[in-house]
Amino acid sequence: MLHVSVISPEATLFEGDAPSLVAPAYDGEVGILTGHAPMVIVLGKGTLRVGDGSRFTVDGGFLQVVDNQVRVVTEKSARV
Repeated sequence: MLHVSVISPEATLFEGDAPSLVAPAYDGEVGILTGHAPMVIVLGKGTLRVGDGSRFTVDGGFLQVVDNQVRVVTEKSARV
């Protein structure tokens, strides 16, 4: 499982475990599964889909993956 954190300037919107995540990168979507290599991507504008069914709109920020921990730090976000 991935441990996912979705953080905006106002609050932590999500903190929990999920089997996968799909994020809107600045140049297309990126999917993250358990065991993904470490990486950092710049987020674009779109819908962040967490594998447990949670969805968030995001507009800018970044996503970091390290040791099955995914941190999504967005400039603007809301739960859909």
